[in-house]
Amino acid sequence: MGRVAGQVWGVTGLISVGLGMALLARPVSAEDAGAIVLPDVPPIAVPSGQEVRWIDSITDTGGPEGLTLRFRFLAPQIGGPDPIGPEVALEDMAALCESFALRHLPTLGPQPAQVVISLSDRVVPFGEADDAAVQYFEAYSVADGVCNWEMF
Repeated sequence: MGRVAGQVWGVTGLISVGLGMALLARPVSAEDAGAIVLPDVPPIAVPSGQEVRWIDSITDTGGPEGLTLRFRFLAPQIGGPDPIGPEVALEDMAALCESFALRHLPTLGPQPAQVVISLSDRVVPFGEADDAAVQYFEAYSVADGVCNWEMF
């Protein structure tokens, strides 16, 4: 589920691989990596207690399941000296889907087939690669007001 050696991983089925590779990777603190802190954006509570802030939402790019809403969050600790691991990040992303994304879904018009939650240790422009960034992504469908984890 992490970005290791310039590749983006989904959590699904890759936790053990991601953990093994993460142990080999040298952690870089968000400050050393030039992370941008968003001081005017309040932190969002997540189960791990790490400081997470909303970066933006992408609504104009479809996904493999159709209409997709992407919610991107800054989570410097996932790439810090004491990084948040994939299992913990997965719990945080599920909580962000339930507590943040659901509140920001459109009430009129087409509903998304998929919601994607991403955590990044630094702000990376959407669609651009940053080999130094640590990023986690997960996809969810929404039914009956609940986020349902999907194979990504």
